[in-house]
Amino acid sequence: MKPEIKSELIAAGSVDMDPILLGRTTIPTAGPGAGKKAFFFSSSGHRVRLGINSESPLKGKKENEELVITKNGQEIARGFIEEEIIHCPDQAFITMCEKCIFDCKFCPVPKLQGKVKTMDEMLAMIEKAHATGRMHAISITSGVEISPEKEVDRAEELISRLRERYTVPIGVSVYPTKDSTRRLKDTGADELKYNVETMDRDIFSKVCPGGGLEDVLAGLREGVEIFGRNKVCSNFIIGLGETDESAMKGIEELVAMGVVPILRAASPHPLRIGEVFIERPSADRLMRLTRFLREKLDEYGLRADTFRTMCLPCTGCDLNPHSDLE
Repeated sequence: MKPEIKSELIAAGSVDMDPILLGRTTIPTAGPGAGKKAFFFSSSGHRVRLGINSESPLKGKKENEELVITKNGQEIARGFIEEEIIHCPDQAFITMCEKCIFDCKFCPVPKLQGKVKTMDEMLAMIEKAHATGRMHAISITSGVEISPEKEVDRAEELISRLRERYTVPIGVSVYPTKDSTRRLKDTGADELKYNVETMDRDIFSKVCPGGGLEDVLAGLREGVEIFGRNKVCSNFIIGLGETDESAMKGIEELVAMGVVPILRAASPHPLRIGEVFIERPSADRLMRLTRFLREKLDEYGLRADTFRTMCLPCTGCDLNPHSDLE
């Protein structure tokens, strides 16, 4: 699967196919894709996560053991469906809290008001994932039930208890607090993700009215100081109305501080219709911005293919500038 084809699949975001072909999948409970059924498609060492949508321009069908994806009657990709462990292949990706007091307009989680998992439930889920023999990493993320501080407390306890049982790398993504970075590192986290969502200040103030971009950036700077280079990343949504110029400026700002941005295609959700402008980026735009990101990472001596936890090694939702681009 060449990067141009993967970018086309990401841009479409879904495929028209019979859901019975999927087998066992999980429904994400965090982020803009929460509540939507999807699967991981793997081809020639590359991976993409696709939803099921009868109106998608892409069609999927099984031929023997392979899934063939076509567009306008022409085959564009051939591969297989990967089984998930928890949320993605190879990792136990746990969402501690499926609720959020923040009201980011692109995210359905505040509307869904999902479950808050107990410590015992999370430990049992991860033990079950470990028993498969395929769990190579643990990743932890969370909404915000009461306060960011409470989620950091829970993440700290969970990581501490996991470190007593497992030696695999652990990544964590929560909303930063004044002492979260040092606490998460000291308790045993290997990699850190604080999400900027968008680097366009005007757009951020509109789509994340309860958040603070400068607080997140301060957390990321501290993250690089404490966790080190090539250990800190951040989701950067593309398609919220930002220009390429604005996106590129934001990419360089993050890379210059030692952070690896993850360019995430914006995804409209039915629960947020009318609340936010979203235009899913085209394949050409994704390729253009990912190539620019690759140039900047190389310029500043950073790598997107050395991370072991969370989104960068998964590569399902994004183009990884080092492992996906040729």
